Formats: sequence, structure tokens, C-alpha cells
Amino acid sequence: QGQLAESGGGSVQAGGSLRLSCEASGYWMRAYCVAWFRQVPGQGREGVAFAGSPGRTIYADSVKGRFTFSITISQAKIILSLKMDSLKPEDTAMYYCAADRRHSGCGNRGWDDFDYRGQGTQITVSS
Repeated sequence: QGQLAESGGGSVQAGGSLRLSCEASGYWMRAYCVAWFRQVPGQGREGVAFAGSPGRTIYADSVKGRFTFSITISQAKIILSLKMDSLKPEDTAMYYCAADRRHSGCGNRGWDDFDYRGQGTQITVSS
């Protein structure tokens, strides 16, 4: 299992915006499945957004229209960004990034199905 590191977490008032980033080294141009998950204490880890190549980006209903998942790829790394707008108190959670070089079934994967996983960054939205 490879390690990733998220950045960009913090606190914001409801209606505000934040951007998370995550980077994985190596060659990712052939195929990939990348994702953002979140978890609140006492609950399971929820898939927020998934993007596969080849494939398309899939968002959880709870964030659709408010979150935007973008990917930047070079010869040596892949960068995942999650722009979060119109944040709500219920978006408060620990957010995690994940990446894998297998693209099949990308939108249906659980946290344990990714070879590269982040340690998490806290997002707190106050009302």
C-alpha cells in the first residue's frame, strides 16, 4: 500500500469554499481510478467523488453540483484536487484521497480497494 498526503483542510463558515489537494508520484498516464472519501466519527467511510481513466467522474448525491473533482497528470505524478463550494455543516468530516492504477469498477470501489491512500485532513463547516 502506498501513502498519499492531503493538503488544504481547515475550518470555514457555511456557504464558504475550500480546496483539497493530494499528490501521488509515478507514472499514471495509462489508466487510473482516483477518489475522495470522507468519514465522520461513528460512521463508515463515504465515497464523495470518483474519477477513472478511461471513464467519467461520479459524485455522491450529497455533493453533486457543489464539489468539483479535477486531475492533473504529468510523466512523474498525478495531482488530485477537490474544490468544495457552498459548504454545509453536514460536510464536516475527515477527508481522504485514494488512487489506484486499475480503472475497472472505479465508481463502485470501497476504501480498501485502493492501493494508495491518504492519512486524511479535517474539514469543519460551522453554521
